[in-house]
Amino acid sequence: MTEYVGPSPDARTAEAWLVFGTRLRQWRRRAGLTQAQVGARVGYDHTAISKLEHGTRKTPLPLARRLDDLLTAGGDLLGACEAAEAEGPGSVPEDGHSARRPTTGARTGPLPGEPAGGDLLSMLPPDVVLPARLPTYGLVCPLHGRDGCAVPALADTVALHSAFCELGPAAVARPPLDADTVHALTALLAVCLRADEERAWPGATAVVERTLHAMLRWMALPAAPYQRQLAPLAAEYAQSAGCLRLLRGRSATAMAWLDRSLVWADLAGHVGTEVAALSDMSTLARLEGDAPSALSYGGAVRQAAVGRDWAAAMSDVYLARGHAVRGDVRQALGHIDRSRAQLDRVGERDEGEAPWLSVASVRLRVESGAAGALRDLAVTTGERRLALRAVEASRAALELLPPGMRSARALLLVRMADAHACAHDPQAAIAIARPVLDTAEVTASALLGHELRGLLGRLAVARAGRAENDDFTRRLAAVVR
Repeated sequence: MTEYVGPSPDARTAEAWLVFGTRLRQWRRRAGLTQAQVGARVGYDHTAISKLEHGTRKTPLPLARRLDDLLTAGGDLLGACEAAEAEGPGSVPEDGHSARRPTTGARTGPLPGEPAGGDLLSMLPPDVVLPARLPTYGLVCPLHGRDGCAVPALADTVALHSAFCELGPAAVARPPLDADTVHALTALLAVCLRADEERAWPGATAVVERTLHAMLRWMALPAAPYQRQLAPLAAEYAQSAGCLRLLRGRSATAMAWLDRSLVWADLAGHVGTEVAALSDMSTLARLEGDAPSALSYGGAVRQAAVGRDWAAAMSDVYLARGHAVRGDVRQALGHIDRSRAQLDRVGERDEGEAPWLSVASVRLRVESGAAGALRDLAVTTGERRLALRAVEASRAALELLPPGMRSARALLLVRMADAHACAHDPQAAIAIARPVLDTAEVTASALLGHELRGLLGRLAVARAGRAENDDFTRRLAAVVR
């Protein structure tokens, strides 16, 4: 008869800290706060709060007490921390995964539910054409880099994707992850991103997230090499999912995927993906009116890629946007000037670290961000000169925009229109924005909808009084409200 042996001390310790993390996440959500907001209030980075919630970092009792007070948990968090401490000094790894990580592919962190299944071919655009080779659309093959490689045919890609996603949550075998599968998954992500940018394709999110959940299962296989093999591509997928959700106004889901992207980008050592995720996090915080978090993420961009001029330029422009929301003219203008000054030192070599810069250059991103910051400053200060500078920055960004980027073009046109409205020129604003309203598929909760709501508010204040202007304003109100 085999004697039953209970869980080891390490396992009990890991379980206790996982319980604490789960309770912390529940209390944070109940308080309506993001990880970044909680971190800012207790003096920790958002990544530290994420690790506490995942149960992968022990929480000091003084910090638990502060968290309990902040989230009005009534002693629940403090008690859970004391219980975990009482389990003893068992190990809790600092690698982003619980020591109790199951072999069933269970998720760590508040990730979205898995999309319904279905045939991939039916989920893709009807006229889909796969790229013949990688790199493409700012994505490089994790195996072959910028040297390039061939992409399987569409039928083969569909079959490879199906086999990749069929790995069940109870699987313990280690099927081979061949190069063709990696090529197929990379090409599919490029197709999704291009289709969403060019035609606002709603199926992009479903395909990306379905693939992501399969990646979570693969990376959870016991003692498998898939974590490092898949980490670069998984980080790209998670950042793309976060960006797609952000564009559609799904803030909580966007932040969950972006947080996961940071974990995988760090594992892969890919600073380009890490910068992209932090940039999206800064945007998300700003859209939620959380200027301190927007500034924190903007500053983290520079820290993630120390010594890279392209990252410094991006960091400064996101810092400019955060300061602009607060109406800090001197700080915002200073960061705009610094971001532009960095541009002369940015060259083609930077695309090796951040391949997505080949789709939308640093200069385009800086001018687009400068336009937004200057427009926000004009809104908070009422200064017409700042609004006119926003018009010029918008024009510069539009001139840099590659053909086919319809969503980005619509966003920049609305931003320019809003800058004209801030400059007390409603006629010019309406002339620029009308074609966007006529042709774009506008969702009130999307990023474009956010820009249009601002324009509506400015036009309502302008009170142009002309019948055609009132008609446009009514149409705009019907779309965004």
